Amino acid sequence: MATSGQSLSIDGHDPAPRRDLPQDRVDRPLAAFVRDYAEGEDVPRHSHDRAQLLYAITGIMRVTTDAARFTVPPARALWLPAGLPHAVAMPGGLAMRALFLRSDAAKRAGPERPAVLSVSPLLRELILAACAEPLEWDEQGRGGHLAALILEEIAHAPTLPLAVPQPRDPRLLRLVAALAANPASPLTLEDWASGTGASPRTLRRLFQAETGMGFARWRQALRLAEAAALLANGSPPARAAAAVGYSSGPAFGAAFRAVFGITPGRAGEGRRPSPDLSPPKAERPLETGT
Repeated sequence: MATSGQSLSIDGHDPAPRRDLPQDRVDRPLAAFVRDYAEGEDVPRHSHDRAQLLYAITGIMRVTTDAARFTVPPARALWLPAGLPHAVAMPGGLAMRALFLRSDAAKRAGPERPAVLSVSPLLRELILAACAEPLEWDEQGRGGHLAALILEEIAHAPTLPLAVPQPRDPRLLRLVAALAANPASPLTLEDWASGTGASPRTLRRLFQAETGMGFARWRQALRLAEAAALLANGSPPARAAAAVGYSSGPAFGAAFRAVFGITPGRAGEGRRPSPDLSPPKAERPLETGT
């Protein structure tokens, strides 16, 4: 049983510290969290009592749970069920505008498992408007109307294939961390095996058993998820392809289209500057963490 202030993770991982913010306790269906993070300001593994919709108006976040790794650019949000341990990396800085959902609201609006959601222009503006409301907003007034619309938009938001399975074996965890830090790396299982004491065959078997896919397919999933984030953040297709290890534009385009159903060029369309409509500093939560 988890002790107070901790939550049990899945697959036998150590419990994660539970963070207690005002947004976890306020008696409202949802509460906004506003924080701007500096470059490299990461949030270590933790959990919350309430479900979260992690959304950033600028910057790319990389969120790791015990089971998967998610790369989340602007125009996307990550749904995290209540109590799920996670860590957040923000390599280039981030303007976070997140929502915490009470259990009844989360059950109504969100999926049962973590998922990357597409954020419509309407949902984006609703989130920003909610960030300008006080923590204990008027349930019969503007805040209540905003919350009702937000829950409807979350419930109808399309999910996107941006989750990359996370292995559990320490040897594989070190490998995937190295590749996540540099998706263009040519590192192979054979290269990695030489420093682990395990044979390439053993690592291949472990990779398949723990992620449900072979190493080559996993690497492609990681690269395409990272490329999708770069495109959504404004990178040209050629630059995004090179950044994740593709030397051939047509090969990158074909792989991207096979997974996402659109071309890399279309994936970057419609991006526009995001004005900062956050509330005055006095209304911003000062707690660390997400």
